[in-house]
Amino acid sequence: MKKTHLLLFLSGILLVLLLASGSCRFREQKHLTSAADLHLRGAINQQSNLPFDSNLLFTFYRSFPQLVKYQNNVAMIYRQHHYNHLWYDGKGIIEFGQTLYTKVSELNVEGVSSTFPCQEKMDDVFDNERENTLTQAETEIMLTNLYLFYAEKVYKGIDEDSTTAIGWLLPRKKVSYTGLLDSVMSDPELLNRDDSVLFSQYFKLRDFLQKYREIEKKGGWEPIDLDPKLKSYKPGDTARAILQIRERLFITGDIKQNNQSNKYDPELLEAVQKYQKRNGFNTDKLILPKHIREMNVPIGERITKIIVNMERCRWISPEFANAKEYIVVNIPAFKLNLVRNRKSEFESPVIVGSNLTKTVIFSGMLSYIVFSPYWNLPASIINKEVKPGMAKNKNYLELHNMEWNNGQVRQKPGKNNSLGLIKFIFPNSDDIYMHDTPAKSLFAKESRAFSHGCIRVGKPRDFALAILADDPKWTPAKIDAAMHAGKESTYSLKKKIPVYIGYLTAWVNSKGEINFYEDVYDRDERLAELLIGTN
Repeated sequence: MKKTHLLLFLSGILLVLLLASGSCRFREQKHLTSAADLHLRGAINQQSNLPFDSNLLFTFYRSFPQLVKYQNNVAMIYRQHHYNHLWYDGKGIIEFGQTLYTKVSELNVEGVSSTFPCQEKMDDVFDNERENTLTQAETEIMLTNLYLFYAEKVYKGIDEDSTTAIGWLLPRKKVSYTGLLDSVMSDPELLNRDDSVLFSQYFKLRDFLQKYREIEKKGGWEPIDLDPKLKSYKPGDTARAILQIRERLFITGDIKQNNQSNKYDPELLEAVQKYQKRNGFNTDKLILPKHIREMNVPIGERITKIIVNMERCRWISPEFANAKEYIVVNIPAFKLNLVRNRKSEFESPVIVGSNLTKTVIFSGMLSYIVFSPYWNLPASIINKEVKPGMAKNKNYLELHNMEWNNGQVRQKPGKNNSLGLIKFIFPNSDDIYMHDTPAKSLFAKESRAFSHGCIRVGKPRDFALAILADDPKWTPAKIDAAMHAGKESTYSLKKKIPVYIGYLTAWVNSKGEINFYEDVYDRDERLAELLIGTN
């Protein structure tokens, strides 16, 4: 009998040990599974035991119809996360919820003046001195709407229909709200800077927005005296206005120190030329009335220009700057760049379309080069210029080296051809291309909006050399011969190159200097009005 009791006692101890061992293994396995899930899901829904009824989404939007624009995306997010809470864990709202709320409260840092439609409800949630009247499920869904509001305003910008209506035909980037939410929850620092979502130029402009707002808080800059009889200030001159110019350039960092001298000295000359260059002027030793008028632009207008261009940067895919090779033309800067491996390998001044015949903002693929081209005149030029010219002078076509060709008028190849000696084709429905021009003197002008819509390149031969640099068949001598052959020939590129025609009136260069350009097509004010209208 005693042996039986002893055996039962020992069996019980063994059973307890086995259960304890199994329990430890179970806890260990559960921990490993949880860690694996966390790796797969990021920081989203770490508490898998907090689901909510999907029907609550419908009742939520009946209560808050002002948020219904976000309903489809909210439903998609929760479907992908099996209707589990995203913003709650066992202790309450996760820390990232507070982070998001703070970022929305500081949207002015992003150049956005919008207010979340249910901001008071969010204030009730996060202000300890206020009463939160929302249920946990309503608070959960409200936070997801807050996230979508933030993502729309900061990462996406105004809708594509609006940007198309104002002539922006470059492809708009696509935003995955669910993937983005996973990313920023896993790494909240991405809310401060995420080059995978926003074009890097955006963050550079954002830094200058803060800098210029700080200048504004300190009083901005005073207007510089502009004598209506002034022709220019030259080095060595003295004047009260020169002291004011020095103070003005000190505020914006063009001159490192202000010695409070009213003399136009070498230090001020260097600062003036730096200012001229980054504001779209030709560099000159003279300070002209137009330079002073530009310095007198109020700081509030500069801030608006920065905000407008931050908005344009929201539309541009960040992959644009990561491409191995591309060509970009910035219309307001009147400048072309060929970029390879994130470095500008070639730069040229350009002439763009006039206000009546604006160059289109779009993208294409540089596919072939035409040497010694014909110029096939568009019907508009034939009707407006050629036919009236022929009516006055029967030798008009011959005088302009033109001829009829299948019912159309074309200009023969040669140095006086309006397309010059070479053109660069990226096929598009607007028939926009880049080309040489015999009117070289126009490149000396600061504002260069003279063409019928195409882009005239200031250094076309060098551009061809840069494009064909990796093709051993195209030596400089062969390129020169083809350009001056007097007979049209076409070469198809082995590798097509992306071309982007853009419109940015504020740009931070590789030296960290902000450049402001003429709003040649008067687009800034209209975009600013759109931004105000969408707040």
